[in-house]
Amino acid sequence: MAYKTLDLTGRVAVVVGGTTGIGRALTEGLAQAGADVVPTSRRRDAVDSAAASVEALGRRTLRVTSDVGDEASLEAACRATIDAFGKVDILVNCAGRTKRTPVLEMPEQEWQSIVDTNVTGTLRSCKIFGRHMIERGYGRIINIASLTSFVAMMDVAAYTTSKAAVAALTKSLAVEWARSGVTVNAIAPGVFRTALNQELLDGTARGRELLMRTPMGRFGNVEELAGGAVFLASDAATFITGHVLIIDGGFLASGVNV
Repeated sequence: MAYKTLDLTGRVAVVVGGTTGIGRALTEGLAQAGADVVPTSRRRDAVDSAAASVEALGRRTLRVTSDVGDEASLEAACRATIDAFGKVDILVNCAGRTKRTPVLEMPEQEWQSIVDTNVTGTLRSCKIFGRHMIERGYGRIINIASLTSFVAMMDVAAYTTSKAAVAALTKSLAVEWARSGVTVNAIAPGVFRTALNQELLDGTARGRELLMRTPMGRFGNVEELAGGAVFLASDAATFITGHVLIIDGGFLASGVNV
């Protein structure tokens, strides 16, 4: 049997929440692997910047905004991509939010907002793009889970619950769509340095504990997530579905590190 390649040349990817942080790294990683990539999010300036990075890598893209809380905007992004490129082969769902609040102090509205973005927003996107993939008989969906899909962290119950649900949703969709040519997997990142969390990681007891619990002794660079996404999006992963790929520097494998 011939080796199945990691090359994504000729594939079309949409990265929802693909303009900053982890999403931006995955956008650029897929483009480097040969895909034409449409990074979409709510802010037009961020979309323009991410799209420019795709073009700088010699790939095609679009400049379309979307909001996972707005089903119509996701449908419009899907239609625009299909109109421009004829198909969507790969969907990556990176949009997410969190807030640190003890449960007894958490307004229900805050809970609902986090769950709606992280879980229901992922579901909306999967349904809209997944329907097109099922009709074509081919698709690769990659959701973003978390360490908190497996273990709890202090004062982020809404986020923890939502990311456990993303892992469960990924498995459920994988089972439903397995015979339709569509695989559904997820990546669970460990602790990765981004512009949003740099102050937390470098200046707090929580950051020091996260570092201590990571056997590699360092935080991840977001570019180190790209290989996992390229693999799951490629024809090298044709028999992998319902899997949550952990990329965490050994965090979940560890017990005592000192």
